[in-house]
Amino acid sequence: MDCIFCKLVKGELPADILYQDDEVMAFRDIDPKAPHHFLVIPKRHIATLNDLTPEDAALVGRLQVTAAQLAKEYGFDESGYRVVMNCNQDGGQTVWHIHMHVLAGRTLSWPPG
Repeated sequence: MDCIFCKLVKGELPADILYQDDEVMAFRDIDPKAPHHFLVIPKRHIATLNDLTPEDAALVGRLQVTAAQLAKEYGFDESGYRVVMNCNQDGGQTVWHIHMHVLAGRTLSWPPG
C-alpha cells in the first residue's frame, strides 16, 4: 500500500502543488504552523533519513535547493525561514516518506517545542 505522499505524487490525492520536476515535489502543508508552510519531498519513496544512501546525496541537495528557490519566489528568503526534517517517531516524523518542512512568515522561536 502506498504512503500518502506517494499517492500525492501519483495524483491520486489532491495537493496544492507549488513546484514539481522529475524528482522533487513541493506542496502546502494541510495543517500549517506558519503563514508559509510547505513540504518538499522526493518523488521516490524513501521512508526515513536513515534509509538514505550516499547515492541519494544529490537528491537531498535538490530538496534544499528547491526550498531556497521557493523561499525566494514567495519573498521570504531575506527575512528568513526554517527548514526541518524529522526522523522516526521520537524525532516527530508522522509520515514515513522523507520530507522537508519549510516554515516562514513569522518570527520562529527556538527551541521549537
